[in-house]
Amino acid sequence: MQKLLLLGDEALAQGALDAGLSGIYAYPGTPSTEITEFVQHSEYAREHKIHSNWSTNEKTAMEAALGMSYTGKRAMVCMKHVGLNVAADPFINSSITGANGGLIVVSADDPSMHSSQNEQDSRVYGKFALIPILEPGNQQEAYDMVRYGFDFSEKYHVPVLIRMTTRMAHSRSGVALKPPRKQNEIQMPKDLRQFVLLPAIAKKRYKKLLQDQPAFIQESEISPFNKYIDGSDKSLGIIVCGLTFNYLMENFPDRKIPFPVLKIGQYPIPRGLVERMANDCKELLVIEDGYPVVEELLKGYTSHGLKVKGRLDGTLPRDGELNPNLVAVALGFKDTFGSAVPELVVGRPPQLCSGCPHIDSYLALNEAMSEFSKGRVFADIGCYTLGALKPLEAINSCVDMGASITMAKGAADAGLVPAVAVIGDSTFTHSGMTGLLDAVNDKSPITVLILDNGTTAMTGGQDSPGHGKIENICKGVGVEEAHIRIIKPLKKHHEENVQIMKEELNYSGVSVIIPRRECVVAVNKRMREKFKNK
Repeated sequence: MQKLLLLGDEALAQGALDAGLSGIYAYPGTPSTEITEFVQHSEYAREHKIHSNWSTNEKTAMEAALGMSYTGKRAMVCMKHVGLNVAADPFINSSITGANGGLIVVSADDPSMHSSQNEQDSRVYGKFALIPILEPGNQQEAYDMVRYGFDFSEKYHVPVLIRMTTRMAHSRSGVALKPPRKQNEIQMPKDLRQFVLLPAIAKKRYKKLLQDQPAFIQESEISPFNKYIDGSDKSLGIIVCGLTFNYLMENFPDRKIPFPVLKIGQYPIPRGLVERMANDCKELLVIEDGYPVVEELLKGYTSHGLKVKGRLDGTLPRDGELNPNLVAVALGFKDTFGSAVPELVVGRPPQLCSGCPHIDSYLALNEAMSEFSKGRVFADIGCYTLGALKPLEAINSCVDMGASITMAKGAADAGLVPAVAVIGDSTFTHSGMTGLLDAVNDKSPITVLILDNGTTAMTGGQDSPGHGKIENICKGVGVEEAHIRIIKPLKKHHEENVQIMKEELNYSGVSVIIPRRECVVAVNKRMREKFKNK
């Protein structure tokens, strides 16, 4: 049996390839990016013509994966947790349409917000959609869960959500592989009206989803990913979810835990196993990364006065990523976190790369804006968000993908003129185009800077969907050609760039400035590839 050392993300990808995947759809977002990249770099995927191009955003990715499932083939869609917000419309409705070919949705959560705006828990979305959820506790489970998830999806004709976390996605372990399966042949849905969500059809589909809930719970009761490990000390029962089983085990070097432990890797939670623990133990401790999803459910399940401890009562912190030390303290063990970082260790905040074109764009913008009051520049998600930090301090917002243009529009509607939006080329095509159309329709006096560095730099340099098309997109939504200005962000063009920005700031309408220069990291990568291939 072949064994590979894989990241959690890579284990999911390899599991999908070996389970007969026909297409993977995604928009890059840490910590999920490596799943799709693994497939893109796979010789096996190329030989078997497995689709793996990047989508423009998570919504289009979800819809394309649903379309592939419609044909009877197995599809996977991957995103980070906030990307699931973007895909929420088709995601929730896919639970009503159901699946034909196996359909797996991977959402990679980011407890502690290592590279995200929030630490929302995707299990809440799965519960909201009433679909099964799988949460791996190690890389082998991540691999195995994909095959299991595809089979489950086709057995019940329902999408399956796999929830990852940053620690799981970006840590490595040995993974034993299984023989690859062939891709499904095209097979249309038996009911060709299944995916037509007219109210009369949707009502019937929703009833079917509700009727399947007891079966989903029964599957969780017998799932290989839900394990009840009995213990002799019934004073405490411990419920662990996904990766947190490892945090618990690290506090017991001999691997012997005196308390009963219920390890949950499949949802809905196995009610029978939970009731067994509730009946056997005096107290329960719930260890889960993210929201207190299971803890809240237990308070409704256990009506006989059983004490449930976890994130809600302060036994574990309400926010942030868990670790073995926090679990040790929750168990009453000694706090071994260690001493504080000495003051002589200087923090190193993130910063734009030396030579980054965004630096020259911001320097020009700062000078052009110097005659106006501060607080007028709305930015977006990308490397350029670092322009909020010293020494540039050029931007005043970063909320979600595409919000820069619509926030600038709203500020201008309120009378803050001029208002400026700063957005990257990939973020613009992801979710900025519709906001620009709103601004054009309302003739809003805003200036939009689309920082075009030719790549999706923040997540590792993936292809930018709008490469070579930015000006035409702006023209297409109605921006006047005379007010679409292309500049080259270099020091030698600084004065010229400042003058162009001032001209557009004084224009009473929608103007777009496109500072265009390739990402320095992408240049270096391209040059290395060039010389390597010589």
